[in-house]
Formats: sequence, C-alpha cells, structure tokens
Amino acid sequence: MSNWPAAAMRPTRSGGFTLRKLTPYLFLAPFVLLFIAFIVAPLVYAFYMSLYRDTLVGGRQFAGAASYIKVTGDAKFWGGVWNLVLFGIVQVPIMLGLALLFAIVLDRGQVYGKGVFRLGFFLPYAVPSVIATIIWGYLYGPNFGPFTQMAKAFNLPPPDFLSPGVMIFSLANMVTWEYVGYNMVIYYAALKAIPSDLAEAARIDGASPWQFARLIQLPLLWPAILLTIIFSINGTLQLFNEPYLMRSLASNTINSSYTPNLYAYSLATQNQQYGYAAAVSFVLGIVIAGASYIFTLIVNRRRPEQ
Repeated sequence: MSNWPAAAMRPTRSGGFTLRKLTPYLFLAPFVLLFIAFIVAPLVYAFYMSLYRDTLVGGRQFAGAASYIKVTGDAKFWGGVWNLVLFGIVQVPIMLGLALLFAIVLDRGQVYGKGVFRLGFFLPYAVPSVIATIIWGYLYGPNFGPFTQMAKAFNLPPPDFLSPGVMIFSLANMVTWEYVGYNMVIYYAALKAIPSDLAEAARIDGASPWQFARLIQLPLLWPAILLTIIFSINGTLQLFNEPYLMRSLASNTINSSYTPNLYAYSLATQNQQYGYAAAVSFVLGIVIAGASYIFTLIVNRRRPEQ
C-alpha cells in the first residue's frame, strides 16, 4: 500500500494517463468549468438569440443574419458609438497623462508620504462605479449639489454640468478619477522594473530629470502605455454604468441610445427585443476588437520608422 503513490505516478508501458499527467488538467478544471459556465455558455446563448426575432404574432421566428444587417444601418447604434469616440478623445489622453505624471513623481521619491499619495489615487478604483457615479451625481446636482449651493451663496448662476454640451466632459471627469489610479499603478510598476543603473548613468552624463523621463523612461514604458491604451479603448466603448445612472438626473441629455451598451439594455428591457439587443452587443464586440486591432497595427507599423 505504501508504494501505491509512486506506482501511480510512474509512466506505464500502455501509455495511459498517470496521476502526474493528469495533475495539470485537474488544476485547470475549475477554471475551465467556470469559464464555460459564465463566459462561453452565455455567449453561445446570446448568439443563438441574435438569430431570432420576437414578434407579437407568431412568437419567436428565425431571422438569420437580418438583425446584424439591421445593426449596420442603425443610426442610433452608430450615434452611440460616435458619442463614445468623442468621449474617448477627451477622456483617455487626460486620464493616461495624469496617471503617467503621478507615477513618475512617485518614482522619483520627491513626495512625502508616498504610501498615502498612492492609496489616495488608487482608492477611487476600489470604489464600485455605481457608488462613485451616485456620489458624482450628488456633486453635479443642479438643485442640491454643493457647487450649485456655493454659486447661490455668492449670487452667481449655478453651473449646469448636465447640459448637452457639457455632459460628455462631466462623464469624462467621473471616469478619469475612477481609473487614473489603476493606470498609475501599472506605470509605477513598469518604472520600478527599469534598472537603476540607467538613472545613475544619465545623471553622470548630465541629463536633466525631464531628459531622463523623455528619452529613457518613456521609451521603456511604451509596452505598458500601449497596454493601458488598449484597455482604455475597450473600456470606453463598453461604457454603461455612468450614463445609465446619470440618466435619471439628465434625461433630456442622456437618451436610451446614448451609448451602444445602454441601447442594447433598453432594447432588451423596455422593448423586449432580445434578439436584436444580442445582435447589437455582438456588433459592438466586433467594433471593439476591430478598433483595438487597428490601433495595434498602426503602432507596430510606425515603430520601425521611429
């Protein structure tokens, strides 16, 4: 009996699976099962739903690719995509620029209480986006917000953060402070991976801190910057929580198709068009994958020229 484990782990002449050969699969099994249950199965079912349409007469009917063809010409869907393109142009550079600045300042050790500073900027990421949006909704409130009350105290016109021309900047501000700390940590970790010998050599050669950051740190940080840009593109095109919750305060500005995800949600919950909502979601996924791929392709083609 005492020799059984060794015998079980010894290769057999028949070539059958031994305990040693099974061990990696046993470790992978929980992840694979959960991945199939919560990712693969819902995607397969959603794709199945996208091939059908629900009608008042006749119930569910097979539609094939009709829903996908309809999405390609849906002005509401592409209007939501365009809103997010404008949102990303405003928000992503500011967020990543601030994250990079904070990471470089932390790396140089010129800040007292670095732990408190790092925690202060990372903490908003730990707060659920729903809670953060509710807090920002209170701050932006046109009737009860502190900015409005402060303006009234000085007999000034209250700011309207929820107007159509300002709403995109208000949302960008919310998302920026939610994720600037997350990106800062990525950059800070990448900076810590840079050998200290490079900093010493640059100092001996007379390089200024700005020259060291621009000519040495930024090129070495490029893989991390590229990663955060791709993450930001994906996150921007999937924006949902913030406009959905702010809609109750700015119903005249944020409509049911303000973002593609909000449009798909409204189609499913308000119009019961589950098949078309699934098709909208899949087309959005294709747009996200295409945008990320095109960006990566452009960057890789330009790098040899540099």
